[in-house]
Amino acid sequence: MRHDMLSRGIGSALGAGVLAVGALAMAPAAGAVEPRTATLSFDCGSFGSGTATLTAAQNGTSATIEVSTSAITAPIDVAAGSVASTLTLTKNGSGTTAFTGNSNPAIPAGGPVSTGPLTGTVAAGDSLAGKSLKIVVFGITVTCEATSAQSPGPFVF
Repeated sequence: MRHDMLSRGIGSALGAGVLAVGALAMAPAAGAVEPRTATLSFDCGSFGSGTATLTAAQNGTSATIEVSTSAITAPIDVAAGSVASTLTLTKNGSGTTAFTGNSNPAIPAGGPVSTGPLTGTVAAGDSLAGKSLKIVVFGITVTCEATSAQSPGPFVF
């Protein structure tokens, strides 16, 4: 009888475990943005021009975008966390939304500017494409305007 009760106990535990795993498999995943990485060109006026790589991630309604661009290079060493950035994106073909932050890695003199993660809020189905980038470092504001469409296309959340 003891063996029979033990077998039922193990069977019940295994059954509960299978149900739990099945529930996890059926649970909706945290939002997945596509494409994960995109590129576009920026013109930053007298500060230069070049290509930018945008890397997006999503967790529910929160999203981040990291920016690395050859359009702007650091004239001197820039400490981590000292670049304030605003990336403005077109939203769903009309209107805009902004991702902001001041989380940049240390940038050596002459190195391309990298910033992010910049944070913003998204809803399911939002389609966002880079429009402009504003960077403030050492009190100097650099505004870059997109000169190409985002490739391979907008981020869809």
